[in-house]
Amino acid sequence: MPLYVSGICILGIALPGRASRVTYAPVEPAYELFDHTADMGLRIRAVSLEALLVPATSALYAAIGTLVPGETAGARRIEVKDDEAAYLLRDFLTELLVMFERESRMVTTIDSAEFRDGFLAAECRLSTVDVPRSVLQREVKAITYHELAIKSTSGGFEATVIVDI
Repeated sequence: MPLYVSGICILGIALPGRASRVTYAPVEPAYELFDHTADMGLRIRAVSLEALLVPATSALYAAIGTLVPGETAGARRIEVKDDEAAYLLRDFLTELLVMFERESRMVTTIDSAEFRDGFLAAECRLSTVDVPRSVLQREVKAITYHELAIKSTSGGFEATVIVDI
């Protein structure tokens, strides 16, 4: 069941019981791509740390190109541990990139997420990538540590991630 705050569906992430805890005006979940020397930057905004995961996933896939989901490919729990929130997001995106490269699979839905000090876990539904219908524009080689940051904003959080292309 998606999380709704003020009538807005927040990314389709099921976070039972969380809506009543949001006390600030939510930001619209969003991402943007920006040029960064020989690399590409991703700027991601969302109402909570957990809610950053869906637009971050979308931004990573957009950096690669226009990916079209194919057949349903099961579910997977992605779990990472690190000391800093930004490193957790980087490690999560690295897991997605490895899954894309090695298995031609992509996350299509994040059913639930936990993002707290030192720990990030997400229950994800997967699909294969329909390569013939997808448009692969760039090879994303890695998620870098360069300029990696998550900052609190008046409406939630903003993350900056640089990908090596």
